[in-house]
Amino acid sequence: MDAVFKALSDKNRRKILQILREKDMNAGEICKRFKISGASVSHHLDVLKGARLVVAERKGRFINYSLSTSVTEDLLSMFMDAIGGKK
Repeated sequence: MDAVFKALSDKNRRKILQILREKDMNAGEICKRFKISGASVSHHLDVLKGARLVVAERKGRFINYSLSTSVTEDLLSMFMDAIGGKK
């Protein structure tokens, strides 16, 4: 869980997650939404992959990124348990 919280602590990584809620994208498409270098976006994507918040899948010469629904569901469940949602 520490990796997840570390990943979520950065505003750029949170923005990437919001962007990927719209649709799956490759790194180039994600880069167009930022005013930071492509290397920085790649670093943020690596952190998000390491935290299992995003999934990378090669399609031809591109790597498409999508949200990892299993980790999202786990996080939601953990937060619900923390606030007393579990009986």
